[in-house]
Parts: sequence; C-alpha cells; structure tokens
Amino acid sequence: MALSEQLLGPSSGAAEARGLECGRSRHIALACLLMVASGFAGLAYQIVWTQQSTSWLGHESAAVLAVVAAFFGGLALGALTLGSRIDRSARPARWYAGCEVVIGVWSLTLATLLEPASSALLGLIGPQPSASWHWFVAFFGTAVLLLPATVAMGATLPAMERVFAATSVRNISISALYAANTAGAVVGVIAAAFWLVPQLGLAHSALACAVLNFACAAVALSLQTKGSNRERERGIETARRPSHILLLLGATGLLGIGYEVLVVRALSQVAENTVYTFALLLAVYLIGTALGAAIYGRWLARKAPPGDATSTAANSVASSRAAPSGAATDNLLTALIQTLAATCLLGSLLLTGADDIKNSLIALLGPSVTAALAGEVAIAILAFLLPTIVMGALFSHLSTSARDGGISFGHAIGVNTLGAAIAPLLFGVVLLPMLGLKTALLLISAGYLLLAARQTWSRPVQWALIAATAAGIIWGPSLHNTHIPEGGRLVSYFEGVMASVSVIEDESGIATLHINNRQQEGSSATLLADARQALLPVLLHPNPKHALFLGLGTGLTSSSATLQPNLQVDVVELVPEVIDAAAHFESAYSSNADRSRMHTMSADARRFIRTSEQRYDVIVADNFHPARSGSASLYTVEHFEAVRQRLSDGGVFCQWLPLHQLDLDTLRSIVRSFMAVYPHGAAVLATLSLDTPTVGLIAHRDGELFSRDEVRTQLSAARAYNVQGFGLTDDLALLGNFFAGPQALQTFAGTAPLNTDDRPIVAYRAPNITYSPTSTPRERLLQLLGAVTVSPEEILSGGQHSDWDRRLAAYWSARNRFIAAGRAVRPTSDVRDMLAQVRDPLLEVLHLSPDFRPAYDPLVRMAAALAGVDGAAARSLLSELQQAQPDRPEAARLLSEIDSQAQ
Repeated sequence: MALSEQLLGPSSGAAEARGLECGRSRHIALACLLMVASGFAGLAYQIVWTQQSTSWLGHESAAVLAVVAAFFGGLALGALTLGSRIDRSARPARWYAGCEVVIGVWSLTLATLLEPASSALLGLIGPQPSASWHWFVAFFGTAVLLLPATVAMGATLPAMERVFAATSVRNISISALYAANTAGAVVGVIAAAFWLVPQLGLAHSALACAVLNFACAAVALSLQTKGSNRERERGIETARRPSHILLLLGATGLLGIGYEVLVVRALSQVAENTVYTFALLLAVYLIGTALGAAIYGRWLARKAPPGDATSTAANSVASSRAAPSGAATDNLLTALIQTLAATCLLGSLLLTGADDIKNSLIALLGPSVTAALAGEVAIAILAFLLPTIVMGALFSHLSTSARDGGISFGHAIGVNTLGAAIAPLLFGVVLLPMLGLKTALLLISAGYLLLAARQTWSRPVQWALIAATAAGIIWGPSLHNTHIPEGGRLVSYFEGVMASVSVIEDESGIATLHINNRQQEGSSATLLADARQALLPVLLHPNPKHALFLGLGTGLTSSSATLQPNLQVDVVELVPEVIDAAAHFESAYSSNADRSRMHTMSADARRFIRTSEQRYDVIVADNFHPARSGSASLYTVEHFEAVRQRLSDGGVFCQWLPLHQLDLDTLRSIVRSFMAVYPHGAAVLATLSLDTPTVGLIAHRDGELFSRDEVRTQLSAARAYNVQGFGLTDDLALLGNFFAGPQALQTFAGTAPLNTDDRPIVAYRAPNITYSPTSTPRERLLQLLGAVTVSPEEILSGGQHSDWDRRLAAYWSARNRFIAAGRAVRPTSDVRDMLAQVRDPLLEVLHLSPDFRPAYDPLVRMAAALAGVDGAAARSLLSELQQAQPDRPEAARLLSEIDSQAQ
C-alpha cells in the first residue's frame, strides 16, 4: 500500500488521486532531503573523527588506514546487524530517527571521552610498537571508540530505504536514496574542509553535525507509517535468496575502495597533498557515484527486469555451480562490469598525464588559489569520474536486484561496506609495496573482469579487455612521476605504504631526496646549511648528552649533531623508506661525524613524543612543510607542550620553520602557539639565505636565558671539530643569529589564532601560499626582520657587558642590512659585474659591524678573482677591507701576495 493511501485512505476521484500523488511526492522528496542531510553529517564526521584520531594515533600508514577501515567496518556491522530487523519492522521511520539520535548523542559523548580514551590507547601502542601490534590497537581501538556512531550510521540508509520503498516504485528507490545520500556526502566533505573545521574547529563541527542528526530524527518521525511486514509481503521470494550476489556486492566494495586508495596515492605525486587536495579528491569520487546512482534510477533501471542479476550472479566466476536452467544472462550487469573494468583501466593510464593537465590548466587560468584547486579537481576528474559513475550505477543495480531476490538492503549494503573496510589494508598495505603502484592499480580492472558472468568469457569484448589490461601491466608507462633532470639519473626508488621515496642525482653529481615527487630540504651539497640547524641549538646548551631530532630527511642535520663529543642522537622519521634513502647521503656527512652515536627510528613524531619516557637535553624539530597533510599537527600548542615534557631540566627546544613555505599570517599563529608554551622563547636564523630562509623558534624548558660564558666554553671545545667551517667562528657569530626576543615575538604574533588540535589553523591557512604565492621568500624575510627586534638582555644572562653588548647589537644591525642589500643582487659569473653590485653595500655593512664576517669573506674572494684581470681594482678593494676590519688578516695577506707577484 502506498504511503498516501495509508495516511489518507483510498481515493475516490481524480482530484483526490492527484492530491494523494502530490502528498506521496512530498514524502519522497522529504525522505531524499533527509538522506542528503544524513550524508552531509556522515562525511563531515568522518573528516572530523579521522583528524581527531590521527592526532593521537599518529600519521603512520597503520593509523591513517586503520581509521578508514574501522569507520567502514562500523558501517558494515550496523547494516548487517540492524538491517534485517529494520526490514522486518512495520515502523522503519522510528528506526531511522533512533539511529540519528544515537549518532548525535555519541558525537557529544566523544567530546569528553576522546581525550582519556586516546591517552589510554597511546599507552597501549607505545613509542616503537611492532607493525602488527600498532595495526591491532589502531584498528580495534578506533573501531570501539567510534562503534556506537558508525553502527548507527550503517543502519540509516537501510532504514530510510524501508520507508521509501512504501512510497515509490521499488526499482528506483535504492538508487534515488543512494544518490541523495552520496550528494549530501559531497556537500559534507566540501563544507567540512572549506568552512566548518577552519571556522568552528573539530569539536564544534561535530556539535553542528549532532544538531543536524537531531533535526533529521525529528523530521523523520513525520514519515512514520504503519506498514505491513515486508518479509510477509515477499512470501516465497525469500526462499530463493541469491547468495552469490552477495559475493558481487562484497567484491565490488573491495575493488571500488581499492581503486580510490591507489589513485589517491598516484595523485599524491602530482597534487599538493593539502587538506583541500584530499577533500576535493573525495568529493569527485562521491560526485561520480551519486551521478551513477541517479543515472541508474532515471534510465538504466528500466532495462533491468527483476531477478536477472540473480541468474548472472549465479553464473559468475565466483560460483562453482552452474546457473539455473533457462536463466537469462543479465546484459546490463555484464555491460556495467565490463564498462567499469574499461574505465578503471583508462583512468589508470591517464594518470601518467595528470601532471601536464594540471599545469596546463593553471597556466591557462593564471596563478591563483582558484586555478590551483581547479587543477587538482581536473586530475581527480581524469582518474575518478568515469569509473565512479559506473560504480554508482553498478551498486544500485546489484542492491536493487538483491532486494528483488529476497536480500534486505541492509544486508546488501553491509556486505558491500565490509569489502570496502578490507580494501585499505589489502591494497594500501599489502599489494602496493609488493607489486608497485601501476600493477596494483591495473589489477583492479582485472578484478572486475573476473566478476563477469561465465558466458561473457566466450565474447570478444571480454578478451579484448583482458588483453588491454595485461598490456598495460607489461608495457604501460610507469606511474612513478619522478622528474629526472637532463644528464641526471635515478639513484634509488622506494614504493612504500605511505609514500614513494626517490633519490635523484643531477649531471653535476648532486643528490636530492624526493618524497612523492617533491624535493625535500637539503641535498648532498648543503652540509653547511643543514649542519647549522643541528649545531646552533646544540651549542646553546651548556652540556648536552642526549638529543632528539624529529625528522631525518637526508640525515645531514642529525648526523652533524654527532660532531659534538659524547652526544647520543636519536632520530624519529615518519616514512620508513626515507631511512633507507638517507644511506645514499652518508658520503656527504661531515668527516668527523660519528654515526655509531646516531639511532634512527621509524615512528610518528607526535606519537613518539607523547609515549616515550626518555628525557632529552636538546630536541630539534625539522622544518616540516606546513601545508602538507599531517604536518600542521607538529606546530600545535599540544605538541609543543608534549615536547616540553620530554626535555630535561635546562633542556633546549628548537623548532625550525621554512619561511619560503609560510606566509606571515600563518607564521604568526605558529609563533603564538609556541609562545603559549615557551613565553620566554626567541627566534634565530639558520642561514642568511634569501631564497630558502629558515627561522627557528628556540627556548629553554623553563624559560632560562642563554649564558654568554657557557656559549664561549662550548665554542672553545667545538673548535676540535672545526666548527668555524660552519660559520660559527665565535660567540658573536653564534649569538648573532638571534633576530627576535620574547617581547618582539609576542607583539608580532598579536592576537593570531592559536594552532591547536581542535582548531588546526595552520593546516587550512598554509596551503594558500603553496597554491598561489603572493610574495617571495626574501620579501617575507625582510618584512619579518623589520617587524621584530632583539636586545642582549632579553636572551642572555650574566649581567650587562656594555662594550660586548654594543658589538652584538651592531652585528644584528649589520646582518639585517646585509640581507636587505642582497634583495636586489643579480647572480652573475662576471666578477666585475658582481662587485659593482655588492661592493658599496657590503662595505657599508662592515662599517656598521667590523665583526660581521659574512660581508668580509665574499669581498676577499672577489678581490682574489679580480687580481688576475685588474690588479689595481683588487688592491683598492683590499685596502678598504683593511680599514673596515683591521683585525682580520685575510685582506692584508692577499694584498701582500698581489704586491709580491707584481714585483
């Protein structure tokens, strides 16, 4: 009986019939609207809970994939355990309303439960768990924590389908609801990434979704009907339940999510991998499945007589039994499976051109955030749109056919989601490292072809697709996307669970480390700059015995810390393959580095910091790219506080920041977050580079000032390993790297929003400058230096030393002037041209501070180069240098050599 008849009684005339039809249509529209709202909340929850979970589980592959698997596992459990009860119920709307209430209530419960539960799970995992134990705790811990909500989520769609089935033609009800639910999920993904979380934070976003759940529950009760028991209505249909169609539903769920996991990995080598990247990729995937379901409901369902899928499922290769005699082959199902195999194959092969397509679109639209995001949407459409349209249609067809065969929709969607829950582990952890990205991805197409009906294997189309897939595996282009410069070579390539890691050497022999096709900081030729990031904080500690480095990279920084005698160095690196790749850079380490005192561990930095019981004298955090997914969590108040707990008394923490990858507004949030934990912190420069400026936030554990005498003692001992070669010649050269004191940093940060686990400001702001830089790194550096100040008494203990303090202040002024002078310099190999650009500015710097050697040494080198072509000009320059820095011997020595040669 139709819902309108149940509510108003049988019609007796045309007008009444039209009114009943309008009422029925309104109820159908309302049901679809509820599915949109439910889909919105469900995907918003997934984004919120995934981010909340990784903040305590870490960002290792086990954590990230386990959260996804646990989420799908809960949905499957809900659909399987509650679906049949809902299907037998005469009041399914009450079931739907109850599920929405449970989701909302559990969301509110998690607000208080998450912190103590996550701490307990962290304790279970430990700092360095085995892979199996990490997976076990990550999956089951997350599954149990989210279970009440995910189980209820898994039952909402079957419950609304039961309501909807009484109001609509049965063969379009599933596709309409599925399309509406998925469309709501698309809106939820976009809203969560671009508005909800950035504006409200994670907890308040979950609260907003809970309010939406309660609203859905209230509205759903207006759809309450007194329907008859559907199992009784089906009668004999339940006796011929087609078990093999469940295999198709499970397999398609497994392959569909497997395709998503692998394509996201492939596109991570092309896209920027920000929070917006993954939101857009997921949105395109969901849009495709929603379109497919809508297309099926609008056009394809008419071509599928009820029951055909049953006979086809029984004839699939998954079956070991023959089809029932006289059963007709379901041509639509066969066409959908073959089309899906073909579109997955096409999408996989088109990935090789994704980078060119993205760059071409950005070039066409011009550099902007909109253009960059459009480029990422374009490559997502390239890989996802056609396959997911067919996936949506195929799922709708299988679910509708399963229902017609006596299988409840809850059971059907539960089996499909169970396959999806297995996919991240099977494809992301097992097959990807074992087979490589291209082969694992093309096996998805092969997997779909294996699902085709037995009769299909005698047709040319099936064998043509098999041949095309095999050809793609054997001869298809690689999906590595590594850019090797002309004359260069690929030294090594590692395909890991989390990322692809390569070492590339250019024609001059300089090796660089690349993660997901992006060059990381440092190379085999950057020892001086990389070593300073270790030596500056180490030398500012009076007697370091144990140091921790968060991030390995090439290993040049952490290995340089072993130059300090008797210092034990621990290094934590997230990506295991980076540890293997770093071995290629060992020949570039300082000759005095002692690698026997360097212990490298593969672990998430945040999780390690929170679970380790070891105390460290010095902790140095790498300059993580703030826009990359997951990196922003290493700049939060909570993480900075956890680092403080790992420091020994008097310990020093230094957080390096890549100013070439940061806009100043985002920097302000990081600075304010740091100062919230270390209110006496200061800022230093790693080098004087204008193109890749790196700044460090540095502080003692309990706010102690740095000691001038201890610095001098440290430098005196460090001369044994030639610390002068790293530009740290004396106490002025070391302390001259400070450029901001506590007061200046507090003023600079102002009222910028704190970057916290709940309000991940950096994750959502930092991508802007990555997508569309509005200023150059040197401009940001000069603006930063102009906005802050530092004085000796802010950073140094031991009373005032008037003359030395004036020299230090002059050194800082000279450094700022030196950096400003470099902004307009054009690099050239012509020494005369270069000298014409820098002579007067550098001499001016030396007059500000005769101690500022970075201005003195380049002029000496240029004078030496000039001596062979213009002796008079070289003598003039050296004479000025002698006057500016009479205590330095280099100019006088070179001048004497030139005079001797002239005689």
